[in-house]
Amino acid sequence: MGQAVPGEFAYRKVYRYLEALIEQASGGGPCKLPSLRAMSRRLRVSLATVQSAYNLLEEEGRVQCLPRSGYYAQVASKAAAAPMHPQSPLPVQPLLERMLLGHERRLARQRASGVAQWETFGDTRLRNAVAESYTRSSSLYWRAEDVQLAPDVQALLDTVLAGLALQGGTVLVQSPCCWQVLHALARAGMRVLEVPADSRGNPNLRALARLLGAEPVCMLVMPSCLGMPQGRLVSPHYQQQLGQLLGQHPVWLLENDLDSEHCYSGPPRTRLRDWVDPRSLLVLGAFETAVGAEAPYAYVLSHDAALAKAFAERAFRLAPLRLQALALMLGKRQIEIHLVELRTELERRTQYLVRALALQFGQQVAMQTPQGGRMLWVRFRQPLRWDCIVAALAGSALHALPGRQFSLQGRYQQCMALVWLGDQPDDLQQAVRRLAQALEPRCGRPASVSR
Repeated sequence: MGQAVPGEFAYRKVYRYLEALIEQASGGGPCKLPSLRAMSRRLRVSLATVQSAYNLLEEEGRVQCLPRSGYYAQVASKAAAAPMHPQSPLPVQPLLERMLLGHERRLARQRASGVAQWETFGDTRLRNAVAESYTRSSSLYWRAEDVQLAPDVQALLDTVLAGLALQGGTVLVQSPCCWQVLHALARAGMRVLEVPADSRGNPNLRALARLLGAEPVCMLVMPSCLGMPQGRLVSPHYQQQLGQLLGQHPVWLLENDLDSEHCYSGPPRTRLRDWVDPRSLLVLGAFETAVGAEAPYAYVLSHDAALAKAFAERAFRLAPLRLQALALMLGKRQIEIHLVELRTELERRTQYLVRALALQFGQQVAMQTPQGGRMLWVRFRQPLRWDCIVAALAGSALHALPGRQFSLQGRYQQCMALVWLGDQPDDLQQAVRRLAQALEPRCGRPASVSR
């Protein structure tokens, strides 16, 4: 059995525990794994934490959930599993996680009725809280029945595409695109076309109009106000132009709102959804980027009745106490208050990272200070050796994501997204020096410092 890693998220500990169970199983063929409740009791963690670990194993193709039967793992499937794309690390949010678990413990002590009633109550309460947080006025409002919940972004998009009968269709995305959404669409079997950026970093409207007229597009995926991974704000003028263009084409708009709350100066007053027909609008959000890995749930807002029916039939089993705890945090504005501090922290870390890279690489890299988000998009002049980069940054608080991860068409081979989760500038400088060494023509050869 693997040893605990200091500071490791709870769901990763459950994930490694399940890995050990799979490895200890003898022979090939399906291997029955413990149920969510059994694992929750055994490891003394929440159902949501266990669910997150199982979701990750499902994404890797190593676990399959059979309805009314449970989770099964093919013992021999580990070597054959498709490689996972490196995931963007999230900053640890100990204060919010303590708040979340504190609310959950208090609710558990108060629980006196049956589980089914609490499941319904928790789901409705969180949906109502999300609807209230997105309501802007008497004309721009959402109801609890307009909000649908899922265990994560992948499960949510799978259900959305099935509910709207869009599977296998053509979808347009900005390029580079948010990796989480991009690969969820690819895994769902969608035909993904990438719209190149204009001189300001926005998706080129002319190219977008041409594709909308020439291709059987059923959905467009665009950022709400913050384009990632570059971290650039989308201007209201561009949003209005895009809204006018979409008014000429009967396609669904999936507004990516995953990173909007990470704008350093606070979320702007206008969003893309303010300029489009609400009948063809889908707003995608998640709690994980703000609260942490203990809240992996994703949500979508839509007025479409067929979509609501699809989610009702799918009937995701989400931890009711965790849902109620999140609803309390939204209602008490605890998440909103914490986000003010988080934005300041994200901007501070990004500024340190920009200075460290400029000091080390000088004109060898091209980068632009982002206006939001937790990552820095960097373009290098030389080819990138990812085996050397991974080895050089192992164990450090500096994380690198390959640029090709943000495209399905082989773009951005000389780009990477850097995320720094540390607190000590000296440690950052040391990690950047190791990165420079890894980028030398011969892996591991000492690098010259550009000043």
